[in-house]
Amino acid sequence: MEKILFLALFFCSVSNSEIFAQCEIRNRLQADGSMLYYFEPEIFYTTKSKSLKINVVTDKEHYFVALQPTPFPEKNVGKKIKDDLVIILSNNQKYTLSHYDTQYQQNDSVMQVLYLIDEKDLKSFSTFDAIAAEINMQGTEFMRRYNFKLHKSAMTRQLNCFLNEKDK
Repeated sequence: MEKILFLALFFCSVSNSEIFAQCEIRNRLQADGSMLYYFEPEIFYTTKSKSLKINVVTDKEHYFVALQPTPFPEKNVGKKIKDDLVIILSNNQKYTLSHYDTQYQQNDSVMQVLYLIDEKDLKSFSTFDAIAAEINMQGTEFMRRYNFKLHKSAMTRQLNCFLNEKDK
């Protein structure tokens, strides 16, 4: 009986620690003094020639999808990504996210593009996994489609962490 109780407590503690580890929210102070809260980007798509990392970012008022595509247009070319992003969720619906900002980080070795999640679409993004994204990559190819193979539920999980934190 003691062994069963020990195993039950062990598995409960493991699953609880995994739940809390999934909600490891980080923050970064922006140049304008505002605070952004985010998760480490996760790889959604990768090949030898290109990859796409995605994470959810918030300023506690708005929610954004942040993309880190590789390769990306050089900063000095003047061809920043400015078009909207289309995300296809597992409910087979397409959602258009408005381009918000393009940032070059870490001595310009990383480019991040922020897209605003419309408030009316928060429920869908917190319920359905992402299965694909379509974006016009200025300076590389025209329209690029990424069919996600990895971490499809990462955006859903991250957004739910933010929303649950907001409800507390």
